[in-house]
Amino acid sequence: MNTALLNNLISFYEEDPADPFNVYALAIEYAKFDPAKAAHFFDILLNEHPDYLATYYHAGSFFADNEDVEKAEEIYRKGVALALLQKNTKAHQELVRAYNNFLDEMDD
Repeated sequence: MNTALLNNLISFYEEDPADPFNVYALAIEYAKFDPAKAAHFFDILLNEHPDYLATYYHAGSFFADNEDVEKAEEIYRKGVALALLQKNTKAHQELVRAYNNFLDEMDD
């Protein structure tokens, strides 16, 4: 764990909790060592910043890795739809690929 980085991310979040990037950065960092806190910050993103497209790839993967299969599937589906809505071809392709890999793993 990089304590200096985490402290900086927490400071940024405390200064501007409405900025989805600050929440996203904390979720990604906490995913490395504290799944409960990571889930908390991913949930904030998904509920309070549903249009923040970057969330969906990492949140889907996080919840799949933590065996919350139903939530992961819902996140991937919403992310794929949002990428289409935002006309973000690259994100759409990445999310479709991640979702298909997730579905393949569920079939194994």
